[in-house]
Amino acid sequence: MTIFTTTSNRKSYRYLPTFIQGSAVFLVAAVLSACGQSDIDASNASPVEAETTQVAQVVAENPADNTDLLKNVSATIYKDANCGCCKEWIEHTQSYGLHSTVEHPADLSLIKDRYGVPAETRSCHTAITTDGYVFEGHVPAKYVAEFLQNPPAQAIGLAVPGMPVGSPGMEYQGQFAPYQIMQINKDGTKQVYVEVESAEQQL
Repeated sequence: MTIFTTTSNRKSYRYLPTFIQGSAVFLVAAVLSACGQSDIDASNASPVEAETTQVAQVVAENPADNTDLLKNVSATIYKDANCGCCKEWIEHTQSYGLHSTVEHPADLSLIKDRYGVPAETRSCHTAITTDGYVFEGHVPAKYVAEFLQNPPAQAIGLAVPGMPVGSPGMEYQGQFAPYQIMQINKDGTKQVYVEVESAEQQL
């Protein structure tokens, strides 16, 4: 795998959605400190349309019958070495059986360009399966498995734009903001794959 050099003196991620409501601004700032990221440009991310809502705490343990959802899947995950929420997402998918290796390229945007991730769907990490499918950002393991079981002919993968609060790896004090999982197509287009409206729906 070729390692690329950055065009600036510090790493930056440009994919956080714009949270307009006042309470959400504080919430996102707190969560981002765990990701080790700064200087995020909201122009490359889709806005979260609903206010962050309080939800009941979700059981951390996966149901026993779900722990092998990804047992036959292997992937390489590209992320920044200091990204805490990326690490949390990796642990989430590994708890469902994913076999993964991690690489820390100097310029993640070049990796995303290579695998055809549209700018407006980008997030903080990119997973590429051995079959070549792309999973961008905090996609729940449940939907990774569902997609791989029957991949749409025109699709190359799924993406969760930005870093929605309450998505796998972005948990914070029981908060949750509804978000969309986007299907990325071979021709560069995208479409809604599923609307995630509650934390429980991710399990």
